[in-house]
Amino acid sequence: LFNKAFQIKDAILLKDLIATDCVMEGADNLITKGLDDCYNFWQNLIDTPNTQFEPENIIVFEERALIQWKFCWGENLENATRGINLMTVSNGKITEAIGYVKGNLS
Repeated sequence: LFNKAFQIKDAILLKDLIATDCVMEGADNLITKGLDDCYNFWQNLIDTPNTQFEPENIIVFEERALIQWKFCWGENLENATRGINLMTVSNGKITEAIGYVKGNLS
């Protein structure tokens, strides 16, 4: 459901997936804490015009997930970079998310 939210650009799908004590470290090293702040961060990312995340490989093992993705942007999504998110899930909720980018996002 997490990846689907980014693919179809519907942040509301994330609302029940984020733990109240979630900690996220973005690719820009910014630390975001708590359900509301993490949700707002991801919602802003999803709602950014002329952008699209494309999951390329997803590996789930116990309470951890690795999501390899391609992020495209531009009027025709002509620019792209790749990255990885490392996620920790407990009781069906994201408790930690760390993002890494190959290159930069500008």
